[in-house]
Amino acid sequence: MELNEFEQSDKLIRAQKKVKELKGFYIHLLVYVLVNLFLMTITITAIMSAGESFTEALFNIGTFSTPFFWGIGLAFHAAKVFSFNPFFSKDWEQRQISKYVEQEEKDAEKFR
Repeated sequence: MELNEFEQSDKLIRAQKKVKELKGFYIHLLVYVLVNLFLMTITITAIMSAGESFTEALFNIGTFSTPFFWGIGLAFHAAKVFSFNPFFSKDWEQRQISKYVEQEEKDAEKFR
């Protein structure tokens, strides 16, 4: 069974969009790693120059605050790109759609 040109074009556009989103995520991940390594190095160096030991500087709350909060945003970006949605799955969407269609049909019956 061959697809017509419209279906092929539609699939190509969706595939290109998916690749663009994936590329955007990988760039975000690379920037996250590089910037946070740089910031952590600067933070640890600054704390150590103030007289603290390496261990104390490494486990300082300020050392991991930026990677932690930025990591939350990165996790949401990954969830969007990889279609991970534990709360509103396709099954949940189907149940909600069915529920609202049935409700509309009941409401329509009232006015007949």
